[in-house]
This record gives sequence, C-alpha cells and structure tokens, in this order.
Amino acid sequence: MAIGLFESKMSGGQRGDPHHEDFQLKDTNPLLGEQWPKGAAGPVRPSGGGGGGLAGWLGVDKPSSTYDLVEQMFFLYVRVVKAKDLPPNPITGAAMDPYVEVRLGNYKGTTRHFEHRANPEWDQVFAFSKSRVQSNALEVFLKDKEMLGRDDYVGKVVFDLAEVPTRVPPDSPLAPQWYRLEGRRGGGADGRMRGELMLAVWIGTQADEAFPEAWHSDAATVRGEGVASVRSKAYVSPKLWYLRVNVIEAQDVQPQSRGGGGGNGGGGGRPPEVFVKAQVGNQILKTSVVPAPTLNPRWNEDLVFVVAEPFEEQLVLTVEDRVSPRKDDLLGRVVLPLTLFEKRLDHRPFVQSRWFDLERFGVGAAIEGETRRELRFASRVHVRACLEGAYHVMDESTMYISDTRPTARQLWRPPVGVLEVGILGAAGLPPMKTRDGRGATDAYCVAKYGQKWVRTRTMLGTSSPTWNEQYTWEVFDPCTVITIAVFDNCHLGTNGNGGGGPPARDARIGKIRIRLSTLETDRVYTHAYPLIALQPSGVKKMGELRLAVRFTCLSLVNMVHLYTQPLLPKMHYLHPFTVTQLDALRYQAMGIVAARLGRAEPPLRREVVEYMLDVESHMWSMRRSKANFFRAVSLFSGAAAAARWFSDVCHWKNVATTALVHVLLLILVWYPELILPTVFLYMFLIGLWNYRRRPRHPPHMDTKLSWAEAVHPDELDEEFDTFPTSRPQDVVYMRYDRLRSVAGRIQTVVGDMATQGERLQSLLSWRDPRATCLFVVFCLLAAVVLYVTPFRVVALVAGLYVLRHPRFRSRLPSVPSNFFRRLPSRADSML
Repeated sequence: MAIGLFESKMSGGQRGDPHHEDFQLKDTNPLLGEQWPKGAAGPVRPSGGGGGGLAGWLGVDKPSSTYDLVEQMFFLYVRVVKAKDLPPNPITGAAMDPYVEVRLGNYKGTTRHFEHRANPEWDQVFAFSKSRVQSNALEVFLKDKEMLGRDDYVGKVVFDLAEVPTRVPPDSPLAPQWYRLEGRRGGGADGRMRGELMLAVWIGTQADEAFPEAWHSDAATVRGEGVASVRSKAYVSPKLWYLRVNVIEAQDVQPQSRGGGGGNGGGGGRPPEVFVKAQVGNQILKTSVVPAPTLNPRWNEDLVFVVAEPFEEQLVLTVEDRVSPRKDDLLGRVVLPLTLFEKRLDHRPFVQSRWFDLERFGVGAAIEGETRRELRFASRVHVRACLEGAYHVMDESTMYISDTRPTARQLWRPPVGVLEVGILGAAGLPPMKTRDGRGATDAYCVAKYGQKWVRTRTMLGTSSPTWNEQYTWEVFDPCTVITIAVFDNCHLGTNGNGGGGPPARDARIGKIRIRLSTLETDRVYTHAYPLIALQPSGVKKMGELRLAVRFTCLSLVNMVHLYTQPLLPKMHYLHPFTVTQLDALRYQAMGIVAARLGRAEPPLRREVVEYMLDVESHMWSMRRSKANFFRAVSLFSGAAAAARWFSDVCHWKNVATTALVHVLLLILVWYPELILPTVFLYMFLIGLWNYRRRPRHPPHMDTKLSWAEAVHPDELDEEFDTFPTSRPQDVVYMRYDRLRSVAGRIQTVVGDMATQGERLQSLLSWRDPRATCLFVVFCLLAAVVLYVTPFRVVALVAGLYVLRHPRFRSRLPSVPSNFFRRLPSRADSML
C-alpha cells in the first residue's frame, strides 16, 4: 500500500529514460603541479625597445611540489612603488598630478593619480597573463593628469621580456629598483630632468602573494567599484554563540495608572497579566503570560538567541502587560550589553543570577524620577544569562554540515587531516546576461568548508573560465561536507541594473557537494562535476566544474577514534534543543552570517551565502517528497529480495538450494554457538566481495535520485513559488486539493500501521475476552511444552515446518494470521 502512494504522480516518469543531457561525473587528466620555465635570474635591465623574443617564458621544466593541485599559469607582474624628483608642470610651474600607465601590447593598466605631488607613492601591482602576451616589450609610462585635453607625457621605462627574471616561491619578494625615466626617443637627449620611478618586474604564477590584490589584464574593462568584486578573497564566518537568557521572575510590577478609570481595561490596583519580551537585534522572543495575575510574576523560562563576535547588539528586556489580545502596555525596560554575560564552557558551572532595575515607561514614567529617591525601590527583573560556548551553532543544514566544533576554542580537538582543493576551471557555462547585444557570463566560484569561505577571481566574458586557484582547510571531522558553487557576477560596474530598478543579484549557475568521508586519503581526485540546476522549465545542465581534490590524514588513530564519538558536541545531547528551536536558531544564524559577510570587501552577498547554506532546504516540495519516499522504499529493497529468496526456498523452487538450507538448519540447531559467528563471517565476506566494486569517485548530484527528470511542470512551479504564495487563487486551490489527496493516502497508511500495533496490544488487554482467553491458554501450554522440550528440538521442528514442501501447504491464510486479523483495534472509536 505504501509503495502506491505516489503512483498516480509518476505519469511516465522515472521508468522511462527521457531525453536528458549527460549528468554523469567525468574523469579528467589535467597537468597538475608546478612546472617552472627557464628564465633570467639577474637584475632587471631597462631596454630601449623590442626584440629578444619570449625565451624567458619557455625552456626546461623544473618540477616543484608546492601548489600542486592546479595547472600552472604564468603572469608578468609589475609592481609600481613610487616616484621621486618629478619635474613641475611646465605651464603652471606647480607640482604635477602624476599617475603611471603600464602597457603590454593592447593591454593597459593605470594607477590612481595624485594632485600636486612631486614624490608620489602608489604600491600597486599589475598582472598580465602569459596566454595574452601580445608584445616582446613592457612599457611603463609616467604621465601628468590634465583636466582638459590629453595628459602630458613625462617619461617611460621599457623592459625586454626576455630579460625579466622568474621568481620561484617561497623566495622572498623581488626588491624594487629605481629606474630613470626616459624621453620619447630614449635616453635624456633633451637634457630635461624627468625623475625616477621605483619598479619591480618579475614572472610568477598564481601562487605569488601579489596575485590576489593585483590588477589583472583579463579584467581590464572593469572600472570603479567593480574592480574589487573581481578579485579572489578568503573570508571567515563570524564566531557565533548561543545566548541563553533564563527569565526567572519579576518583582513589584505595577500596571500603568489611567486617569479617570476610563482606560482600556487598566485601572489603578488592577493586577497585571505580565510577560517578558527579549530582543537581540532583529530576534524577538517572549515568555508565556503568567496565568494568575500577580505583582510578582514568575516564569523560569529559557530564551535562546544567536549572537556573533564582536558583540554589536544589546539584549533588551521589556516587561509588558497584556491589556487585551491586541494591546500590550510597556511597564519597564532594561538594556544590557552582551559583554556583561559570562561565557560557559560546560553544563556543570553554575551561572549566577542577577537582578536588574527596570526603567519605567508610560503615564507614570514622568513622576518616577521624583519618587524614586523617596520610595527607594523600583520594579526589577531576575535573570540568569550566559553565552554558551559548548554548543556548535549550526548555520547550515545538518545534512550537509561542514563543521561540528563547539564555539569555544578551548574545547577544540586537534585536526585529523588537511583538505586541499584545486579549482581548475569550468566548461560549457550558459550565457547568464546580455552585454552589448550578446550573451555573456562573468563566472566566479565560491567554496565553503567550516568557518572558511573562499572566492575565486571573476573571469569576464567567457563560458569556459580558468581559475587554477588552490585552497587548503584543516579537517577536524571527516564526516563533513564541502560545498562549492559557481555564480555569475552582476556587480562589475559595467552592467548595472539600469538605474532605479531592483538591485542586481549574482545569478546561481550550479552547486556541488563532496563528503570527505567518501574520499580515500592521500589520493588526488580529478573530475569534471556536472553543474545541475533545477529551473521552472525543468532540470538543466549548466556546464561542468573541474576540480582536483586531496584529503590528507594527519593522524589515523585520531580519525578512527572520531568514528566512535558523537557527531556534535556533548551539550547537544546533555541539554538538547527542540526541533523547533533548532530550526529557528539556524535561520537566525544564517541571517547573521550573511549580514557579516556582506560587509566584507568585496562582499559575499546575501544571495550567495543563502545558496551555499541551503536556506530553502526545509521548504515544502512535492518533488523532494516523492524523492525521499522512494529513497525510503529503496532501503527495503534488499530485505524484500531476501524475503522473496526465502519464499522460493520454502516453496522448493530450487531443490538444491532448499536442501542446502536444510543442511544449514541442522548444523545451526546442533551447534547453536555458531549462529552469531556465521552471521558476522557472512557480512565480512560480503564486504570483501563488494570491495572490488567500491566507488572510484566521490558521489555527485543525481537527477534520478532527486526525481528531477520526471517532475511535473506544475510541481516545479509550486517549488519555485514564494512564501507566502503569489500564485492565482484557482492554482492554489488545485494544489491544495492535490496535497489533500496525497496526505489522505499517507493518513491511511499511518492508520493501518497504528491498527496493527493496537491489535498487538489487545492480545492481553481483554478488549476481546474470547481472543485474550485463547491467547492466555496458548501461552500457558507453550510455556509447559517449551519447558519440557529441549530447545534444539523446538528449533528443528519449527525450521522444518517453515521449510515444508508445498504439498503440505495450504493456499489459505495461516491460523496465527487469521487470529491476529480478528483482533480489535481502536479504529472503531475514530470519528
């Protein structure tokens, strides 16, 4: 019956093999590791012109072991440090407005300019990709910025690329040198003093420390604020704490006096119906209303919030009076900084409670200050609050958790491994927007594991970006997941939202997850992962992401020991939160992480963080419900196959197999001590047999398992609907009726399961006195027979009865089955 729940929804779905794109994982063979070219190692000598070729970029390979999970990419780096002794402006006589222009072929990068500065300092780095070198000479110009007309030429320095040295990490940075500025025709033939420019020029790779902050030639079209958004960056999630506020009681809570007694239910002397509202940032929680009106209400309730270091918010406690269902009067308020509360690292230390005076509000607040000195008392609230450091604050779905450490660093275990990921590139990305009348994609990649986020640089205008960036994480638990996603950058300053429209959002291209426990240690996995996206039109392959992944074990003993430990810190089991609390706290933690990372430069925007943290994973989806149902059904497929095999044995479908089972039964009955060893030996042999067919690659997104290929268009539209719904009323009615139909079938199955359980309970409940009497008498006879009969005889007789020949079987149900189905259940009492 359960298997037929969703049969009406299949409509030709998974059973056929519909037309779909290739969603499989592919092996790749990238040329990983550092391969250094032969280059000049001497000092950089300025040259007056071209010639010389690109011999410094080519030559004998020199292998290296660092930065070995990416394909090597070579860049020409130019560091413009400063200038000195610049001549004044020949027209005004004042100091010039200098800036530097670095030119290599058709690529040109400029520094910022300074006003009236004879000795400017820039310290900017320019990087030109080897694959885009269009010239044999590098030209560095120094110019004077003019408000009107063409900028004045001051001087230049020219380098022959064949003479540029190669810097091999971990060498120290190349020392910059002073170079005399030359005239247009070289040298100082005109006799003018042009000044000097401090430069450093070298050939390096993406492993160079100057790479992340450098101006890149492949992003030369980006201007203004968009420059920061194309650079690669690493981010750290804020340190999150659970703030537990135990509201114990309040004292001397006075309701607001209302002149004339004509207020809305509140006269002098009316005992208030009080509750406490606590607020931290945008998180608001309330205690229950004290049922018995009193001036000294007591709650003893815990309110839990998520807060982040550094603590910018404050805890605001307000005591309010429930005047009517729609009106609450504010009786008192206190604002407490979060630094006031102690940090608890275990459940054993006792947290001292404290009384806090409330600031009065309302009609009586004006005379409060005058009478306080005379009465010498005030309403106050009794609170016990602490910052819980022994919990792990979950900001992501527990199914895809990447970190299980508690908040307090003192409780961290040493790392058990190192995860290294080389983000090589992507291929086949679709155009995500229109630029100059043509489709364009400006892709970047974001990876998240633990508290560390990384973002690659943005590759402009290409459907096959090449990043070749390598990142490393410490691993504290192998049973965790790294998430990697690709986005389209919509904040480049060149493709705004048209002015006045909604702010641009970085578009999702696709996402993959890799569980570290599925990786073999010290092995490099090089695969192209399909980027699969579910869209309102259906499932679609958005390209492929090429990765190189290696998980290195630091301590095998510690890693094996972790498999015997709880997944989460012990406080989650000693003092657990409810499921509702965890969902609410997780949502609040996601909001805090998104807000803090959105303040970085360049920001990780909210839509990126929410996609990485699976904010919408708990929303209702008919597709996901069917997928999870058939996942559950597939779990019992092995047991069902074993039951069918045993049924064939019992019905003598294969005489030889049945005879062998009889022999095995006799052996186990005669030697019962062999039962458990036989079971475990059998599982050991199965494990050895399956080792030959073990998975050779990490799991990836499965469209069939996700039930994405056969999903109905209306179910997709429902999945992409907003919350609350924005669809027409008739569509909502139709979906509601469909949900009622499915829920009715689930209700029937749950009712049948409850009926069988209640029949089992009624065996001894005397609800059916005749059935219970028969069962009790049978139990007495069975006890006597089993006492006087050896166990081996009983087991042998039972086994032979179960395995009896079909000639001795009846097609009618067995006597125990008939007896059980006649037992009563509580379904008769259901309305």
